[in-house]
Amino acid sequence: MARLLAAVSVAVIVAGIAGPAMAQAVVPARDLIENPANLDGDVVTVEGELIGDYGFRSDGTMWTQLNDDSYARRPLVDGGPRTGANVGIGIRMPARLAEDLDPPGGYRVRGPLVQATGVWRYHDPARGGESYLEVTELVVVESGRALDEGARPVPLIAGALLVLVAAWTFLSYRKVRDRL
Repeated sequence: MARLLAAVSVAVIVAGIAGPAMAQAVVPARDLIENPANLDGDVVTVEGELIGDYGFRSDGTMWTQLNDDSYARRPLVDGGPRTGANVGIGIRMPARLAEDLDPPGGYRVRGPLVQATGVWRYHDPARGGESYLEVTELVVVESGRALDEGARPVPLIAGALLVLVAAWTFLSYRKVRDRL
């Protein structure tokens, strides 16, 4: 019994040490974009925001865009920094993985932040040379949400002043026209 307990204890300790080391590391989308052939056929995990549109197909799949940039984690309206262009990849997954997803990101909407795991396909001949992640597992890290820019006083005041100038100009024109 003591040997069995010792063996189980050793197995638990080894699993605790080896488990985190064996976990899938998150690959930045930039790596897939800059060196796409290096990971062709490999299982990778990419983290980012689902954006644009969910394109459900008749073959039971869904295509969308996964943006992996600073804006996915901290949008500009939330005080995020300007860090250049968006960085993203196309993803394809079984439609069942998208059943309970929040709407994709877009103007005034932050899409769900997810970790997508699957096989990286570089110039897949079965898909007309498309490069994309064939997702087999999708984990929602953070739910999507509405983005609120709030009212900006300078454009509001400028707009109100323009309306007043236009009204004054129109009334002045009518006054001059009526005198003639």
